[in-house]
Amino acid sequence: MNKTVPDASPYVLEARGLCKTYKQAAKEVLVLDELDFKLCAGERVAIVGSSGSGKTTLLNLLGGLDVASSGSVSVAGQDVNTLTESQRGRLRNRSLGFVYQFHHLLGEFSAQENVGMPLLIAGISRDEARARSLALLKRVGLEARSEHKPSELSGGERQRVAIARALVNEPAVVLMDEPTGNLDRRTALGVHQLMQELSESFNTSFVVVTHDEALAATLERKLSLVAGKLVDEH
Repeated sequence: MNKTVPDASPYVLEARGLCKTYKQAAKEVLVLDELDFKLCAGERVAIVGSSGSGKTTLLNLLGGLDVASSGSVSVAGQDVNTLTESQRGRLRNRSLGFVYQFHHLLGEFSAQENVGMPLLIAGISRDEARARSLALLKRVGLEARSEHKPSELSGGERQRVAIARALVNEPAVVLMDEPTGNLDRRTALGVHQLMQELSESFNTSFVVVTHDEALAATLERKLSLVAGKLVDEH
């Protein structure tokens, strides 16, 4: 019996003809307009734009957290639109990591437990999840803080825990929404450097929505979201 093999793609994340409209009162508002986007393995890309331009909407579509009005998104060769909700959940767990402006750590769990949570969800044993999460906390300089709860950590430490959690399943892509928005300049610089080191170590791609021009300048590509389309600023 012949099996259909999906076309090989050089991109770990790809959006084609992406459109998103919302109903506002009696009319439809077009947020994304036939948008195209391609991301290579290990590439770090900044997406900038004015408030309300649709940056977070785009990130949610790329991460399979929302469904486009039309067009397609492929992650690690899989078309997100063709998957069921449970299949999208598995894809997010295996192939994607998420970091937000507000870290969204679980307050009742330690740093190690927060980082290990995606592994447990993926069915990894508790012992292996603990070992892998501790190893990654060491990589981000938080080995000594592994048993501390989020309330006992500084803002920069919480964000590093969130980054470790996003990377623990070794995803193809990490999507970040204003990851340094609540950090002071020195702490934000540390997060910038950490992203670069981890990108090089794991060959992980980063898509970073940000207002932080200093952060955007450290990434390989900078794209502006204007009138529903991405414009390369080189």
